Formats: sequence, C-alpha cells, structure tokens
Amino acid sequence: MSLRFHWFLPTNGDGRDIVGGGHGVTTGAAGAIRPPTIGYLGQIARSAEQLGFEGALTPTGAWCEDAWLSTAMLTEVTERLKFLVAFRPGQISPTLSAQMASTFQRQSKGRLLLNVVTGGESAEQRAYGDFLDKDQRYERTGEFLDIVRRLWDGETVTKDGKYLRVEGARLARLPDPVPDVYFGGSSQAAGPVAASYSDVYLTWGEPPADVDKKLRWIGSLAREQGREVRLGIRLHTISRDTSEEAWRQAERLIAPIDDDMIAKAQAGLARSESEGQRRMRELHQGGDRRGLEIYPNLWAGVGLVRGGAGTSLVGSHTEVADRIEEYASLGITEFIMSGYPCLEEAYWFGEGVLPILERRGRWTHPAPLPADVTQTVTPFAPTTGPVTVPVTGPATGSVTGPATGDKLAAS
Repeated sequence: MSLRFHWFLPTNGDGRDIVGGGHGVTTGAAGAIRPPTIGYLGQIARSAEQLGFEGALTPTGAWCEDAWLSTAMLTEVTERLKFLVAFRPGQISPTLSAQMASTFQRQSKGRLLLNVVTGGESAEQRAYGDFLDKDQRYERTGEFLDIVRRLWDGETVTKDGKYLRVEGARLARLPDPVPDVYFGGSSQAAGPVAASYSDVYLTWGEPPADVDKKLRWIGSLAREQGREVRLGIRLHTISRDTSEEAWRQAERLIAPIDDDMIAKAQAGLARSESEGQRRMRELHQGGDRRGLEIYPNLWAGVGLVRGGAGTSLVGSHTEVADRIEEYASLGITEFIMSGYPCLEEAYWFGEGVLPILERRGRWTHPAPLPADVTQTVTPFAPTTGPVTVPVTGPATGSVTGPATGDKLAAS
C-alpha cells in the first residue's frame, strides 16, 4: 500500500523556533512568532498541496484558532488538499457535528477528514463547560461517534445514552464521501472507543518497539469488534542534505531555550491527564536536555517545551526515509508531519524525503503533473544565448533544437 503523508497547519503561530503550546502549556517561543493569518496559513496549505501532501492536520484547543472556521476559509485558496479538522465531542452536539461535516464535504468537494480529540486536560474542558472526568469523556465520545456514524449512514436516530440524548435525529443530506475519522489515545479508556469507531488510529512518535506494542493492542481490540483500522503516526521532521546539517538545526532549535523555560513548560505538562503526554515526557525524563536522541534519528527535543507530539525525525533525507520505512514495517500507512517553521520544513521534507520514497515505490504524488508539462532541466545552462536541449517528439523519440520555447516537429 502506498504511504500517505499529511502536513500541519500551525493555527497557534509558527516561527524559526519551537512554538510551545497545548496540554496545559500556553503558546510561546524563544523568538518571533509568525501570526496564524489566513494569508500565512494559505501559504503553507498551498505549498503542502503542491509538494504532494494529501491533507493537513489543524489542531484544537483554547491555545489556537478554531479549526472548523480556519479550514473552511482555506478551502477557498487550495484545490486538492484535504483538511484533518481536530475537534472535541464535548463541545458540540453529535447531530450538528454530523451536519457540519456533511456541509463541509459538499462545499469543499470531499476534502474533510476528522480528528476526534476527547480532551486530556480537565481544567481546559471545564473552561468550555465540560465537567466530566477523563474516563467519562471517553464514554461520551463513544456515544457521540455512535450517533454520528448512524446519521451518516442515513438512519433516523433516537438514543437515550448515559451522557447524550437525541430524538428523531436525521440528516437532510448525507456526506459524500463520508469523512474518515482519525482517533488517538493511549489510555485503557481510549482503546475500545478507537477500535470501535475510528478509521485511522493515531499514535505520537515513540521508539518503534513501543509504537508496535501499542498498535498491536489496538489491532487486537479492533478484531474483537470485527473491524480493521488503518494506522498513523504524528511526528515532526528535520531533514537536510546531510545528517550533520540536520543535527545542527536540531541543536539550534533548543539553544535559545533556557532551563527556566523548560521547567515552566514541564510543570504545566506534568499536570496533564493525558497518558500519551505522560509517555512523551518520559522520553526526555521530564525536561532533561541530555540524551535527546532516544532512537536512531528520533529526537525528543521538541517535547521540552511543546505539548502533544514531542518527537522529530532528524537526519539526512535518506536517513529520515529509512526511519519512515521502519515505522511503515509496523503497519503504519499514514504520516502526519510538521516542522519549524512549517512553511520551510514542508519544502525540505517534500523535496528531499518524498522523492526518495517515490523512487523506492513507497509513495506516489496524489496529483502528479501530466507528462507533457514536466520540465526538462539542463544543469548549469547559460542564461543567455542559444542552448541545445533535448526535445521529445511523439514519432521519433527525441530531437534537439534551440531552447527558444518553440515546438519542434519531428521529421
């Protein structure tokens, strides 16, 4: 199966330094933050689209712009890119969510993907009026997805659940296609919900052995339900022409972050109820700068000040491609990537790593250019004067002629 790659839209801001935020940590960076305007996010989205990413994850939380509204605006400045919209079931009714997804699919011509986020911080949930505890939130998420799935199937739904109640709920128009549901969670309460309702189970980037154990757990739970889920992973990336360049960039990212900034961020993350966040913190022993390469080419430095996904693939383009293939050998087919800054790192990865995976037969561009518009490149060609370049003709294969832009007829 061809691997699928998604990028990330930094709706809390972007920059040349790590932009912290999420899971109990406020947005901040050691340097300047690029504001998440539609103009800037549109730059990233169009670049991701051109480079061959299939979709772009947009986060949710009090620390970032609203994902539904931001991505709806961005559909107008993109053509093909899908939007993986993160949202929290406790903040919206299941019937309205199903209707919004249906509308988004029609208006965007099928470019919606959904990332269901149950919520790992009770303090933030309470700010939105949600006073359930973590396990109760997962139970409610199961009820929520049951209603939404049935509505998308065209049912008239009446349900009197423990947390949610609807009567005679029905959609006037069904989504076409039905959007895939992406779901992450490492706790015991998360597993059964993911196995029952998700299309793609997501994990953050831990060493392959730990990832494999988690994926086998989810796979077993899904089989008990008579289901099979696709597998995905969320990672940052720093890839360069050489390994040395990539590791210099990794060190540059954390150089301006002092110990006080790390301690403050880790104090916030330590209060998180998220099992996944606890596992991320363990990778760097709760803020230790030493030994951040926790597996070959897997670096935990991002997680020193950022909540959520805290690991990055670091190395030459070939080394990063090798690590991706290692994760793919575990059954992972979807990769959600990002970097700092998101705009520039999209090009480093898209022009450095993806072509290697394409040559290895692991990836194909979702919208390749037609053969007749592929540019012929002559290395070190002069910019003035006549230049001889190969020109392919339909009859004889190739002839040569001056690079004037005129079409040559093969004889």
